[in-house]
Amino acid sequence: MMRKGLFLLILPVFAGLFFGAWGFYGHQQINRLAVFTLPPDMIGFYKKNIRYISEAAVNPDRRRYTVADEAARHYLDVDHYGDSALFTMPRYWKDAVAKYSEDTLKAYGIVPWHINTMYYRLKEAFMLGDPAKILFNSAELGHYIADAHVPLHTTENYNGQLTGQEGIHGFWESRLPELFAGNYDFFTGRAEYIANPQLAAWKAVEGSHVHLDSVLLLEKQLSQKFGEKKFSFETKGKQTIKVYSVEFSAAYHKALKGMVEKRMRDAIKMVGDFWYTAWVDAGQPDLKELIDYTPTEAELAQRKRNLDDWKEQRFNVRPEGDE
Repeated sequence: MMRKGLFLLILPVFAGLFFGAWGFYGHQQINRLAVFTLPPDMIGFYKKNIRYISEAAVNPDRRRYTVADEAARHYLDVDHYGDSALFTMPRYWKDAVAKYSEDTLKAYGIVPWHINTMYYRLKEAFMLGDPAKILFNSAELGHYIADAHVPLHTTENYNGQLTGQEGIHGFWESRLPELFAGNYDFFTGRAEYIANPQLAAWKAVEGSHVHLDSVLLLEKQLSQKFGEKKFSFETKGKQTIKVYSVEFSAAYHKALKGMVEKRMRDAIKMVGDFWYTAWVDAGQPDLKELIDYTPTEAELAQRKRNLDDWKEQRFNVRPEGDE
């Protein structure tokens, strides 16, 4: 997902690179494949709605230009906070606000914290038994988790604009998957329970940021080697557009040594893990009953009141042991 609108289909240069993080193709594939990591008690409901889960994966990017607070939810400029920020930044929202201020955090991205917010929203949707909210929050959560797995979503130099590498953002996360994902191994195993969703979200950011130097350096080295052969022209419909050549793309993809494939596979696994964890933490409601069921507004309102009452009682009782 591009923060500054740098690639608004500028023709003829780089046309065809207007995308969100992972591009529409990547986001839809990540959400779709995450469905198949789910256990039997969940997969029926998600498979029934797999088209929505996949197509709605791109909605947060569509809101980027219409909702004021949306952009910051997709990234975290780790390097803004210093060379050791990956190790020193507070992992929990209240601690981070106390250290940096909420305005600063929103200016430089909040993706790991927003992932945690979306986990709680999905958990509550499961507790309410609201199929529409379960699907909406599942698709949205999948998008932000996928964004956190992109190295260029962890830096102020998100499009190479600070190093003379304009266009690398879309090249890495859209052009490469569209060219080569057909040969990727997306087997991840079954979804697993996450003990601490907030720290898991940070692990995604950490795993992305450690690859940042390689993403930039390898592209720069190959650009010097390929010269004008870095780009070619392709015909899309009635337009001839300038793109990264297949040869340059293949060389870069090879130099990355499976990085794009692994980050995409890790994103799929984490999306499934978060969906599963929210369901478990909600008490493992019977999703089979929701496959062909649409609750009335009155039913949902009553469930919401019951949930609010439960929360109030939960916070007013005396804790026992380690609770």
